[in-house]
Amino acid sequence: MESFNNFSTATASAFKVAEASVAVATFREFVKGMSWWTVAATSLAILLVAEQIRYLNRKQGIAGRAWTIPIVGEFLGSMHPTFEGYLAKWESGPLSCVSVFHKFVVIASTQELARKILNAPAYVQPCVVDAGKKILKHTNWVFLDGKAHVEYRKGLNNLFTRKALGVYLPAQEQVYDEYFKEFLAMSKEKHVPYMNIFREINVAVSCRTFCGDYITSEAIKAISDDYWRITAAMELVNFPLVLPYTKIWYGVQARNRVLAEFEASSAKSRARMQAGEEPNCMMDAWIKEMIEAKAFQEKGDANSAGHAPILIREFSDSEIAQTFLSFLFASQDATSSAMCWLFQYLADRPEILVKVREEQLAVRDGDRNKRMDIDMVEKMTYTRAVVKETLRLRPPVLMVPYAAKKDYPITPEYIVPKGSMIIPTFWHALHDEEAYPEPNHWNPERWTEGQAESFPRNWLVFGTGPHVCLGQQYAVMHLMATIGKASMFLDWDHLRTPTSDDIRIFATTFPMDDLLLKFSERSA
Repeated sequence: MESFNNFSTATASAFKVAEASVAVATFREFVKGMSWWTVAATSLAILLVAEQIRYLNRKQGIAGRAWTIPIVGEFLGSMHPTFEGYLAKWESGPLSCVSVFHKFVVIASTQELARKILNAPAYVQPCVVDAGKKILKHTNWVFLDGKAHVEYRKGLNNLFTRKALGVYLPAQEQVYDEYFKEFLAMSKEKHVPYMNIFREINVAVSCRTFCGDYITSEAIKAISDDYWRITAAMELVNFPLVLPYTKIWYGVQARNRVLAEFEASSAKSRARMQAGEEPNCMMDAWIKEMIEAKAFQEKGDANSAGHAPILIREFSDSEIAQTFLSFLFASQDATSSAMCWLFQYLADRPEILVKVREEQLAVRDGDRNKRMDIDMVEKMTYTRAVVKETLRLRPPVLMVPYAAKKDYPITPEYIVPKGSMIIPTFWHALHDEEAYPEPNHWNPERWTEGQAESFPRNWLVFGTGPHVCLGQQYAVMHLMATIGKASMFLDWDHLRTPTSDDIRIFATTFPMDDLLLKFSERSA
């Protein structure tokens, strides 16, 4: 019986080999009669059909094109994104999809789905955009996940405490003084577009906050120019290869120059902190914390009565530079966007500006020349409401890309395929009529007299979950301080155009007409 079974198995195997041989021979005969053009065209057709099948299998039942554009997908249409195009996609359904080159992208539009994604580290991890690791470098801390991310972030938390924020204010106010003089000099004849100018002031504030006086004014100007190239390279959709003279190539060159400046500043800060001097910038504060932690560990003072520092490891100048590169990327365009809309709305609504000025004079005890400190900023209740309402109405961050680490059952009906990009969007959460009645109306009073504070789940301006924005208090304080200082010393007029309220997409949101302003000195 065993011999018979062995014979049967061998016979079956022989038949399979024979069938395969016949199939191969038949295919060869079929191809032999075809030209190479026909073979190429047939092969391409098979690949294109397979691409459509793969897209439909991933799409399942969510909103999106019935079929994807061969090979490039939505790439060409996404080279110049519009807010209207984004909004149409968000409103097409709670979940929608696009395909760009090899990447399948799922977009989540509701508050519930956005929060679910941001709080799902087991399934997703931040991926910025395809160009992200090429620009920020794959070793940057923003790409860490799980425990490694938690440990790294622990070393940064003390940079954004109330005490630390107070240390940064003098350098920030110095930048405001310098740039407000420039505003007046540029406004002698006509209204000037301020979008790029506000980007410059935010780069200057960031660099002074991060690096203090270790970095020159000339270097700050150069970084501002370079960061325009970095921002262009970090658009949601870009050509994926680092080829010479592409946006990503220019972005990489710019990144190298910025990192060189930050590394040099870190080395200077380290030498100064090791000499025992007091910190006056964020770099100083971080390096001093490292020195204290190392000294504490070496002494073995675990049982001492003194206050134990947070035990963080020592970070190299390269790591410090990459971290501040990521901070600059996170803060630069977002705060520039918010600043544009703030100055526009306050010019268009002078009655709101009057209230801001009244509060600013009050917190300064009637002396507009009084320098700012953290106690003063914390008393700016109405100014804070003005900033929050602007961030809600025109959120600088519309969406945050994540990558699915494994198949992610985001709803009972849909599973996000492993390897896909999944993007939570925040517009609908921040324009929810239940949380914010008349959501398209700029109304700061909704934060002081209305119900806006009763809907914290909708407040997704800075995200939520393990990757919530580390510098959110710093960003709000900076915007409050800028507007507060400007309201005391400047008047400004906004030249409205038919597109003033339209949204331009350049990494974030800006007024379509680039914000035409004219400043004048305000008398005491």
